[in-house]
Amino acid sequence: MSSADPNFAEIQFLEEALHRPSVRHSRIAIEALLAEDFVEFGASGRVYRRAEVINLLSQGEDESDSILRTSNYALAPISQNAVLLTYQSHLTYRDGSERSALRSSIWKHDGKKWQILFHQGTMQRP
Repeated sequence: MSSADPNFAEIQFLEEALHRPSVRHSRIAIEALLAEDFVEFGASGRVYRRAEVINLLSQGEDESDSILRTSNYALAPISQNAVLLTYQSHLTYRDGSERSALRSSIWKHDGKKWQILFHQGTMQRP
């Protein structure tokens, strides 16, 4: 894969950065992580484009009512400059309710840095 060889820890770190409030609420940080043609298929079934995600995340909604845990990360190369990261997420809300999802992200290397190109969350039934 050349100089864009994916480092599992690096890709996982970049993915988890998208979960951190300090990154999520920084328009500059989000713009750096999301590829120009980024698309997300949300667990809700909605389709989100880059501009909409940047606007939603940078608004800085309070996320203190939930705890996010992630597990079962796996990384697979899909081309010379792209990888597929899969994992599970588990949200526990203050009221005790929970939500789990299977998640997949495609990260591509643009010659300088890794950026997320696509993300999908699929709800898991209890």
